[in-house]
Amino acid sequence: MKLLVLGSGGREHALVWKLAQSPHATQIWCAPGNAGLAQERCARGGALVECIGLGAEDLPGLLAFAQEKRPDLTIVGPDNPLAMGIVDLFQQHGLRIWGPNRKAAQFESSKAFSQEFMEKYGIPTAKSGTFTTAAAASRFAASLGGKCAVKADGLALGKGVLICRDMAQADAAIEDILVKKSFGAAGQKLVIQELLEGLEISLHALCDGTSAKLFPTSQDHKRALDGDQGLNTGGMGTYSPTPFLTDYHLAQAHDAIVKPWLRGCAAEGIDYRGILYPGVMLTKDGPKILEFNARFGDPETQVYLPGLENDLVELLEASVSGSLAPVQLRWQPVACVCVVLASGGYPGSYAKGQPITGVNEANALPNTKVFHAGTAKAGDQLVTSGGRVLGVTAWGNDLRAAQQAAYAAVERIHFEGAHFRRDIAGKALK
Repeated sequence: MKLLVLGSGGREHALVWKLAQSPHATQIWCAPGNAGLAQERCARGGALVECIGLGAEDLPGLLAFAQEKRPDLTIVGPDNPLAMGIVDLFQQHGLRIWGPNRKAAQFESSKAFSQEFMEKYGIPTAKSGTFTTAAAASRFAASLGGKCAVKADGLALGKGVLICRDMAQADAAIEDILVKKSFGAAGQKLVIQELLEGLEISLHALCDGTSAKLFPTSQDHKRALDGDQGLNTGGMGTYSPTPFLTDYHLAQAHDAIVKPWLRGCAAEGIDYRGILYPGVMLTKDGPKILEFNARFGDPETQVYLPGLENDLVELLEASVSGSLAPVQLRWQPVACVCVVLASGGYPGSYAKGQPITGVNEANALPNTKVFHAGTAKAGDQLVTSGGRVLGVTAWGNDLRAAQQAAYAAVERIHFEGAHFRRDIAGKALK
C-alpha cells in the first residue's frame, strides 16, 4: 500500500515509524514531514519515507498531489486540516482518508459545540458557560469565585486554555482572549468551565462510526516547568499506562463517557471515524471530561505506539471501513515514557537553527526511540526548527525503568538553550 501522512510533528513521526513496520506499507509520503521522519524506511522493500514540500493545511496542493500519486490511504495527523474539511474534500474526489470529517471534527474545533453536546447527552463534565462579551463572561466567572478555566472556543495549538484561581486572573484571561484577541479567530467566543480538582489523564478511543476501542490511559504534562509550573504548552512529556484507573474503572469510564458519546453521535448524524481523545479529570465524583480532541495526542502517540502489537495500517483500515467492532487491541506488557526536549524560551519566542548533537547515540540505546518534532537539516547538520524539538521515548518492564531509560537518552542529546522537565511520570511514581 501507498500511504500519505499529513503533519510535521512528533506525533506524525511516531505514526510513520509504526506504519512503516507494517508489511502492507510499501511507500510512504509525508507532508511536510521533518528531518527525522525522512530517515524512516518501510520494512517491506526498504523504501525511504519521502517528505514533500506541502503544508498540512495546503488543501488544494494536497488534493492535487493525491490525485496524481493515488495513495491507498491518507492519514491526517494535526487538528487544523480536519477542522478545514480535508476529509470531506478527499472523499468528494474518491480518495480514501482516515480522520473525522468536518462535522465530526467540531468536537475539537469548537469547545462550545462539544460542551453543549456533553450536557445534552449526559456525559460527565464541568459546569460551564459560553460567552461573546467580556461583561457576561466576568459575571459567570464571579459565580464560580474566579476559580475557572477560560478557554478560547477554537483551535489554538493546545495553548488556548488559561487556568484561573481568582477574579483578577479570570478577568485578565477574559480580556486576553475576547478583547486583546491573543488567540486570533479562535477567541471570537470563549468557554468558561468551573475548575475541576483532581488528576488529569488522557484517554484515546479508535472509532469507526458506530463502535470505539479504548487505548490504555496516559498522562500528559502541559506546563512548561517542573511541578506543573509555568505556561501551558503543547505538551512537555507523557507516559503510559497511568496507575490511576484500574481495568475495572477504565471499563466504567467507557460506559460513562464513550457509550453516551456514541449514542449522541448517532442521534446527531455524526459519522465519526478516527481517534477521539478526551482529556479527563479524575475528580472525587468520578471521571469528568475537560474537553475533546479529534486526533491523536502529541506526545501521547509517542508512548502508545511502541507498545501496540496490532498492525497500525490494519487498525486504520478497520476504522475507515467501519469494521472495527470485532478487532481486539493488543498491547505489550510494557510502560513507556516520553520526555520532550524544547527550545529555550518555548512556549514563548525561541531561536531556530541551533545545531543538535547526540540523537544517533540516544537512538542506539536499547528500547529507545527519539521522535523528531521541530527539526530540519542545514546541509548535513541537524538543527532546531520549532518549539518542541524532540520527543525522547523509552520503554521498559515498569514505569521506573522506562523513566530512567528516557532520561539516560535525554542526557546524550545537546543543543543550545535546550530545556526539559525532569519530573515526567513523577506523579505515578510517588
